[in-house]
Amino acid sequence: MEITTIGLDLAKNVFQVHGINSAGKVVVKKTLRRSQMRGFFERIDPCLVGIEACGTSHHWAREITRLGHEVRLMPPAYVKPYVKRGKTDASDAEAICEAVTRPTMRYVAIKSPEQQAALALHRTRDLFVKQRTQLVNMIRGLLAEFGIEIPRGIGQALTLAKRIAAGEVPDTPPLAAKVIAGLAGQALDLQARLREIELELLAWLRSNDIARRLATIPGIGTVCATALAASVTDPHQFRSGRQFAAWLGLTPLQHSSGGKERLGRISKMGDKYLRRLLVVGMTSLIRRAKYKPEARRSLARRPLVAQAGSSGHRRARQQGSAGCLGHHGAWWRLSYAGRRHDTRMTAQPGEH
Repeated sequence: MEITTIGLDLAKNVFQVHGINSAGKVVVKKTLRRSQMRGFFERIDPCLVGIEACGTSHHWAREITRLGHEVRLMPPAYVKPYVKRGKTDASDAEAICEAVTRPTMRYVAIKSPEQQAALALHRTRDLFVKQRTQLVNMIRGLLAEFGIEIPRGIGQALTLAKRIAAGEVPDTPPLAAKVIAGLAGQALDLQARLREIELELLAWLRSNDIARRLATIPGIGTVCATALAASVTDPHQFRSGRQFAAWLGLTPLQHSSGGKERLGRISKMGDKYLRRLLVVGMTSLIRRAKYKPEARRSLARRPLVAQAGSSGHRRARQQGSAGCLGHHGAWWRLSYAGRRHDTRMTAQPGEH
């Protein structure tokens, strides 16, 4: 049985296979259980295997690649147009098989286990930050009901939580004080876990060459540098920093027709976590830059949010240079030679 291309629809326990030969004729169309997957791909000759990118796709891509097959991951949004009618596992596998053979299809690089582990740290940290915010807001709301106000800032809230945990209970009824003390203990526990995760990220940063070079860019810290280094598996998939910025969703969404260009807001098509880290980093950088005389004029012309968005776009292009490693121009100063970012080439916030 000659099989040249396979479309594989992944699930938790049931997997759908759609295989064709060199003439495009369907030669296999079957359902596999999880325990049958490895045996099936061991029995067939090496071929092209297409998979939709998802949570488990990187694991299966690595496993099938070890058996000698060529595996290509594709964004689900790019596979959807090839679904003919209805939503079934068989139609999805057929659409994947058709999409993977298209010459203009864009693919997702396969992540290594180490990169997935680093991203797991980031997802856990993001969850803990959200939970800490919820607990702090709960404490603020409960104390406000008794006329006690906490100053703005997470530091002020954690300081009060430490005092409550040490026994300095605010002037509240005993039952409310007991509830607030429990919430304060949870908030402090989450803060301790966040510190542990940040130390792990710092250790990973020191062991990764690209992450260390990214951290030399102004406005890019440990969290942002490690997230970018772990998310961008193959930097060479981007031909330029502008393409990298478009991949992140930081470029304008176009509604152009009839020779007229209409540019809207940023597309937001990429990883929203990376976008958020970039914008937060640039906002912090701009807030510090407002005290520099050379930046005041440009900051007065445009709002802070607009400045942060455009600066985030430029930083994304700059970080594309850190990954693509070797492009020419003012933004392409990071190379395989291990050079750091040249701060003399950095534009001031608001410069274009």
